[in-house]
Amino acid sequence: MYEDGTGLLTIGALARLTGVPVKTIRNWSDQDLLPPAARTPAGYRLYGPEAPARLEVVRSLRDLGIGLAAIRSVLHRERTVAETAARWADALDAQIRTLRLQRAVLRAVAARGSAAEELPHMTELARLSARERRRILADFVEDALDGVDAPAYRSGLLAATPDLPDDPTPEQLGAWIELAELVRDPELRAALRRLAEYSARTAPAAGERPVGETDPAEQDRAAVRVAELMRVRGEEAVAAGIAPDSPAAEHVLAELIAAWLPTQAATPDPPAEDGPRARGRLLEQLETAAEPAVARYWQLLCTLTGRPAPPRWDTAGTWTTAALRAHPRPYRLDRSAFDGTDPARVLHAYAQVSRAVSAVVAAVRPEDLDLPTPCAGWTVRQLLDHMVWENLMAASIAEDAPREDLTADHLGDDHRAAFEDSARAALATFTGSGMLHRTFGPYEAPGAMLVQQVVVELLAHGWDMARATGAPTTLAPEVAEETLVAARRMYGAAPRTAGGSFAPERPAPPGASAADRLAAFLGRDPA
Repeated sequence: MYEDGTGLLTIGALARLTGVPVKTIRNWSDQDLLPPAARTPAGYRLYGPEAPARLEVVRSLRDLGIGLAAIRSVLHRERTVAETAARWADALDAQIRTLRLQRAVLRAVAARGSAAEELPHMTELARLSARERRRILADFVEDALDGVDAPAYRSGLLAATPDLPDDPTPEQLGAWIELAELVRDPELRAALRRLAEYSARTAPAAGERPVGETDPAEQDRAAVRVAELMRVRGEEAVAAGIAPDSPAAEHVLAELIAAWLPTQAATPDPPAEDGPRARGRLLEQLETAAEPAVARYWQLLCTLTGRPAPPRWDTAGTWTTAALRAHPRPYRLDRSAFDGTDPARVLHAYAQVSRAVSAVVAAVRPEDLDLPTPCAGWTVRQLLDHMVWENLMAASIAEDAPREDLTADHLGDDHRAAFEDSARAALATFTGSGMLHRTFGPYEAPGAMLVQQVVVELLAHGWDMARATGAPTTLAPEVAEETLVAARRMYGAAPRTAGGSFAPERPAPPGASAADRLAAFLGRDPA
């Protein structure tokens, strides 16, 4: 306090009282935020009793980031504190958005392992306004679909163009950067155009909706339900080891066709029942929709908006299209394939084949497990795992509890013990469960025939393993001939399709063993 009896404060006293440095008080005074009440004869500033409170207001506003000019307006009553706070809050929001975007770019750069030359492009894409981003996607859609009369398809794509959130995660920003690059890909444009052209061909003409048809929204919901059913059933079939060209696939296809037919009511000339025309049309739909670039486009859009990504369709789609190619018309069971299966001979054949294959497995060294085999690009380990699973699966069918763990690891650390244990358990189950004298499944297939299929599979895969490891391929000669006869009876009419069980039959050299000829019949090269 200045000792003149007026109660005025020197700048030093004011600094000690408020904790604000003298230099700061002097600066704020010079900015007309804290004008002195008087000066000493020597010219030093003196502040009145209201100065501490005014100084606290200035300090509080500065701590909130408000600029000196705005504070001056408040102190001079040119603008209220509320008005100033609102303006600066808006400014802070903009700064925060910028900082968050900068952070997201840096995180995306780190996650993508971006090179230095990519940084300018990534930063430019990140800084685009919402309107500019929407314009990029809208221009892409319009360009890809130019001249195609598919208004519903076009409007659906345009309605799905999202905006990047104000506070994007690194994943969302990465998705936007990838999407902006993807829409420049000619293959994506061509794929979208193919889908649009298909939509134009199959969409109902104006005014041609059938009488009594449900509204389009319900039709869309029904189509989504059927698509999900197809995905689930296809994945279940793969998990259960059902080959798409096997008779067991027909039961799945019949269910899918029955669910799909009602969704076609609004299409031109809809199929009325399951048959070649219906199956051909569904196959065309699935083949048309199998566009990986389009699937990636939708996945990125979902990431941008925070919605769950659509379920992957590749596994189920591949299986279902292969099954439709293999079964172009509803399957009519030829029960003659069940004839001539003697349970006693089948059991004897299984014992002989499993013993012969066990000898091949016993000779497989750990370093052999990564060797390629003649079977579908599998390694020895993958082939062995499949053989163990076949034994386990057949035994589980006998126990009325079919397994669903096709993709699990069935070998563990000891491939020899895994195969021996599975073969021993299967033989015990075949003998003790009555399986050989029962029927199974929707076609009432004799259990003896199911075991015969396992015999064929084990002998064929045992041949694959012997060929891969350099072992003799003359396996189980005492039962191999009758196993070949059974294979021809069961699989002679089976289609040889892409993704199916069998490649085209190969010629066997003169004097080939029965096991070699079985391999040739199933598409291997025994030469």
